[in-house]
Amino acid sequence: MKRHNAIVQLSRDHQKGLMLAQLLKSNAPAYQGLPTDLVGKMSYAKETFEFDLRKHFEDEEKILFPFIKGKDLECDKLIDELLEEHRFLSQRISQLNESENLMNDLDLIGKTLEQHIRKEERILFNRTQDLLNENELEILKSKIELSRKQYIKSCKTKSH
Repeated sequence: MKRHNAIVQLSRDHQKGLMLAQLLKSNAPAYQGLPTDLVGKMSYAKETFEFDLRKHFEDEEKILFPFIKGKDLECDKLIDELLEEHRFLSQRISQLNESENLMNDLDLIGKTLEQHIRKEERILFNRTQDLLNENELEILKSKIELSRKQYIKSCKTKSH
């Protein structure tokens, strides 16, 4: 299904998330320009989470999920599940430095992240496009765009 402009940014974020998921899995091939050793993969995961996925999770949790919550019982259950996965991934990534079995932990994060993204793309985003009318989708789009503009502005402000 073609993505509506309202959620296309979130889908683009998923591309980076899927690359991270593939990299972290224990059977991952070498990707040009990306780390191949466990410590490098851990650092890359933490950096990608901090600079990309954290904002993505926040936009879903503060904008997308509340926007569609209450419109469909199935969707509500899915959102609860996705929120739990956000917490799980955030916690596991933040605890990687203390890992006793880094290969297994990275593999678990990679597999969980991939399943999570596929669930959002294949189920949640399709349902969002079905549940919301064009006006609601445009409002959603503007809220996500504003969030990203504010985020970029705050990043520029922090670096000076």
